[in-house]
Amino acid sequence: MYFFVSNLSILDMSYTMVILPKMLAKLSMGLDRIPCSSCFFQMYFFFSLGVAECLLLAMMAYDRYLAISSPLHYHTIMTKHLCIVLCLGSWVGGFICPITALVLVFRLPFCGPNIIYHYYCDHPPLLKLACTDTTLNVIIGSSLSAGVLSVTFLLIVMSYVKILLTIFSISSREGRQKTFSTCASHFLVVSLFFLPLFFMYIRPTASYSSEVDSLVALLYTVLTPMMNPMIYSLRNNDIKEAFKKKILSK
Repeated sequence: MYFFVSNLSILDMSYTMVILPKMLAKLSMGLDRIPCSSCFFQMYFFFSLGVAECLLLAMMAYDRYLAISSPLHYHTIMTKHLCIVLCLGSWVGGFICPITALVLVFRLPFCGPNIIYHYYCDHPPLLKLACTDTTLNVIIGSSLSAGVLSVTFLLIVMSYVKILLTIFSISSREGRQKTFSTCASHFLVVSLFFLPLFFMYIRPTASYSSEVDSLVALLYTVLTPMMNPMIYSLRNNDIKEAFKKKILSK
């Protein structure tokens, strides 16, 4: 679990660093210009890291399923080698998935205006700047987003269905609560991360709104990465005990 959480932390820091420095420069110093090449790279890395996090959260759901449904065989199934393969697959899959959409956007002609009504270079607002038909781009982008989000979310749901079935088979109430608490942090992180993404990327083009999109984007680009360490720390008994000892020692 700690190996997956450490990868999640790196992902959160990485895709936040892709956006926040430029956003802070704009808000604090009014530096709101970005070169075209930097805009494309920002979009690519943001999407790649976002897809990698979706895949990693699905892998973490599978890890929790094994830990709860097959606790005696957990260490023989979830070996160190398998953990590395799953995490590496999440990173590689994340960086491969958005290439098609990025290439299609890169080939579009942009003849003005050159103002993006968003605080980072996202796919929908960037398509609005193109001076040609972007139907193919919308279809490809929406299909990739819907595919990644739907498949990973479905895998997470399937894992939690099996987890709940296992929990309901436990006779004692205390045992059910203790078992569910082992995956409560992951469940909360998944909810905070996926709900805004579904709203942002799986909907008709006509419903795009710059103001609403910017507000919703803050949830998964700033709020969720900020909340993840707190969620996992407060749910961890070792960290809570260390925190109590630190407070009592003063």
